[in-house]
Amino acid sequence: MRRVLFLIPMALIGLIALLAPSAAAVSAHFVGTPTATRSGNTLTVSGKEAGLGNQQSVNIRVTADAQCINPGGHGPKAPNKMAVAGGGQFPVQNGKADFTVTVTATFQPSCSPPMTVQFSNVVVTDTGNGISVSLRGTF
Repeated sequence: MRRVLFLIPMALIGLIALLAPSAAAVSAHFVGTPTATRSGNTLTVSGKEAGLGNQQSVNIRVTADAQCINPGGHGPKAPNKMAVAGGGQFPVQNGKADFTVTVTATFQPSCSPPMTVQFSNVVVTDTGNGISVSLRGTF
């Protein structure tokens, strides 16, 4: 009789475990701070996101302000300022995703030497998981 009583609870526990939905812990977060580098009028932002559970992909969006800066470090009063944005969809593997997004500022008239393009207010957002990070400084 003791064996029967032991088997019933074990069978019940097995059935509950089988029917219970699998709970994959999802706690999306950026690993460290994404990096940004400027080359000419292009800004490239790279980073890593983790805590993505069984997601197939993430949508990363980068926004920034761009302006032409003169050799004295000042922006002109001309309309050589603009908002730029770009993004992409990146695959998730083992709950992590690496990403690189490039945005380009195209000014009319162009931002030609001795003027240089400077990016500021850079924000990286995972639009699907609702997380974002602001990158400090100018690039």
